[in-house]
Formats: sequence, structure tokens, C-alpha cells
Amino acid sequence: MFKSYRTLLAVLFASLTLATTAHAQEKTGIKPGFSLKPGTARIVLMRPSIRVGAQSTGGMYEPNADWTDQAKENIATALAKAQTGLGNSVVGYVEPLGTGSAKVAEYQELFGAVASSVIEYQFFKGNRLPTKKRKDQFEWGLGPDVRTLPGLEAADYALFITTEDHFGSTGRKVLQLFAAMARVPVTAGVHTGFAGLVDLRTGELVWLNADRQMGGDVRDAEGADKRVRQLLEGFPGKPVEAPAAVTAVAAAPAIASAH
Repeated sequence: MFKSYRTLLAVLFASLTLATTAHAQEKTGIKPGFSLKPGTARIVLMRPSIRVGAQSTGGMYEPNADWTDQAKENIATALAKAQTGLGNSVVGYVEPLGTGSAKVAEYQELFGAVASSVIEYQFFKGNRLPTKKRKDQFEWGLGPDVRTLPGLEAADYALFITTEDHFGSTGRKVLQLFAAMARVPVTAGVHTGFAGLVDLRTGELVWLNADRQMGGDVRDAEGADKRVRQLLEGFPGKPVEAPAAVTAVAAAPAIASAH
């Protein structure tokens, strides 16, 4: 028994080195001067990157294929419903085969990395880089070559979406309880979501909604609806109140995938 307690305490202190006490001060960024009027643009919804798994006692990510499949289906359904209320034509991306598919995956990973950097170095006020100090500065991007991805030739913008969920295991929750007794912050679970709009003429990220504390359990339909609403909150060109009845845009279905 004493050995198990020692192990738990060791994991606790190891987790302390990774625990972050600061929270994001901001969640949304937009390129200065950018605006998007309803009915003026064609937006391609890239295949979302979705990962779902468990968080071990030590905080490590353990993928769960069943949870990921559930999340893929639920988020795809939620996005299909949300697409018609975004104010502009939004169509699902038809991903190419072969080398083109690998290139798309690279840009999906790049988007996730850029979004994480925005959170770390712009949304956290204390960590802001010297070039990101001013409130009207938001200059991030994926590079102009993003427009060379197959199937984006006729589009104006690409909408990238990334979600990642680590649901706290029983061991992690016990650790959190011990940590709370010691008044030490240890989280049980990770729920991250990024949604970003990229201008395909320049490769610039013109709008980003990013949060490391997203809501909604993506493993069920109701939770996925909540997650998508949060991801697309404040989307450029989106009407303040979407009409109750909207004619659906003829589009290829949004296909969610884990990476």
C-alpha cells in the first residue's frame, strides 16, 4: 500500500511540472481590417482533424478508436447542420488520393501548430511576443502554397477545424483529488478545439477561434453540437441570428477524420 502511495505522489509531482496555472485571456483573433459579408464568398470546409482518447494517471494520451469513431460521426453531423447558417457558401472538401492526401494532412497539422502558437504567444497576454503586443496585430498564416492543394482552385477561403479530447481516467481523477487536497492544480482531461479561416489568395489566417478548455462531450450528438457551436462562435459573415429555415447548400458531405 505504501508503495502505491509513493507511486501516486511521484506521479503527482511529475504532473506539477506540466500543470499550467494560467488560462487563456482571449479565444478569438481576426486580421485587422478583415470583414466578410454574407453571400460573397465560397468557403471549403477541410476534413476536420479529430482525436479522442483517455488521459492516463501521469497525463499521457491514450487513443481510443471507438470514441474517435463516435466523435467523427457526431461532429460531421453537427457541422452539416451548422454549415447552412454561416452566411456564405460552405462546401465539404473532397480529399484527393495519393500524394495529394498526404499534403492535405501536412497542412492540417500545420494549422494545428499555428493555432497552438496563437494561443501561447498572442492569446496569453503574459506570453505575447514583442510583435504581438498591440491589440490590432494579428498576423499568422499557413503560407501562400496552401492554395495549391487539389480542389481549392475555385474557393476563396478554407475552413480548418481541429478537436482533441483526452478524457481523464480513474487514476487521473484520483490524482486530481489528492492534488486538490494539497491545493495544487492538476487537471483531469484535455478538451482542445481550433477553428480557423484561411484566405486562399494569400495563405493568411484571417480568423481564429481557439480554446484549450472546450465544452461538449464529442462522443454523443448533443455534446458534438455544443462543441461545433463553440468552434464557430463569431464566425465572419455569420448572421447574428440564423434564419429558422435555410435552403441547404449543395455540397459534398463534411467528412471527419482522426490524425
